[in-house]
Amino acid sequence: MSGRTQLMWDEAVTGYDFGRDHPMDPVRLALTRSLVGAFGLDREVAVVAAKTAGDSTLRLVHREDYIRAVRAASADPAAADPSYGLGTTDDPAFTGMHEVSALIAGQSVGAAEAVWRGDALHAVNFAGGLHHAMPGAASGFCVYNDAALAIARLLELGAERVAYVDVDVHHGDGVQAAFWEDPRVLTVSLHEHPRTLFPQTGWPEETGAESAEGSAVNVALPAGTGDAGWLRAFHAVVPELLADFRPQVLVTQHGADTHFEDPLAHLAVSLDAQRAVQAACHELAHEHSDGRWVALGGGGYAVVEVVPRSWTHLVAIAAERPVDPATVIPESWRQEVYARTRQLGPVRMTDGRWPVSWASWEAGYDPADRLDQAVLATRRAVFPLRGLLA
Repeated sequence: MSGRTQLMWDEAVTGYDFGRDHPMDPVRLALTRSLVGAFGLDREVAVVAAKTAGDSTLRLVHREDYIRAVRAASADPAAADPSYGLGTTDDPAFTGMHEVSALIAGQSVGAAEAVWRGDALHAVNFAGGLHHAMPGAASGFCVYNDAALAIARLLELGAERVAYVDVDVHHGDGVQAAFWEDPRVLTVSLHEHPRTLFPQTGWPEETGAESAEGSAVNVALPAGTGDAGWLRAFHAVVPELLADFRPQVLVTQHGADTHFEDPLAHLAVSLDAQRAVQAACHELAHEHSDGRWVALGGGGYAVVEVVPRSWTHLVAIAAERPVDPATVIPESWRQEVYARTRQLGPVRMTDGRWPVSWASWEAGYDPADRLDQAVLATRRAVFPLRGLLA
């Protein structure tokens, strides 16, 4: 077991369950944890169940009246107040909602504390990454914003520069909103263009409040973007910004819903490209934040075929025991998949696209290309505000 990495896990997080027909099926968490175990990765990390986030912690980001509303809906789902985003189609109320949402938040906050205090170099909470929750409302399957709470806790502990990189297919709007006026936090989101996907925010012109200009960065990718474009955009924006910002901690969100099989979005990214970005984030943490890295899950609604493999790769990379993409998945896990879901599980840890490749931005760009236009829009909007060449 490596003391360098903590995996935050409490079986009770699988109680984050909006109901039978909701896309966010908690089986994705259970199957991920099981696949991590099938590869023996839970013997390579410290598996830690952090305490539930209390009200004082939740108030670092969320309004007190909202926390009360969540508690009320949790005790009596029929009493959920839609003005707080509760009891809606996206965020149906369920018994125990406050408790399990606060538990997930507690795992991300615990991960941040462990990394800041030096108890771990890397920490992963794949149940987290609930990046749409706002200070006063649930949104987009997210009740409490564990990513923002982890960052807020780092600031409370004395961090002066925290970078947040979000590669979920949806804009990380809740985290951006939480730190819109705070220059200590750099938020970078790569996502499908708001013209074609919820939450219809994350335009390149969203660059932070006047007091924090250039602290919000948004790369709005054209629908249909695949591996080469996604990786090109990431590497054309993220490394240069992190080198300039010099974060003390890197927090990343790894929603798996960029995948070509995801039913709720329109990018065409493979598992292999997702793994490449996870590895890049690990390298960037070592380059720019002395290795201090908090990695979170997020969206992902191909709950058998994609999510468990993607986040198992994430855990393996954080554990510094990467799984070769060609590796055959243990049959015991595939049997569990069938027993739980009556679906056939994937056979290998790859989509057959490894190694992935892309064209470097430094080699030149095409102003008539839609992907390059998206990258240019972001660089032109943000880089000059940070004293960088667009």
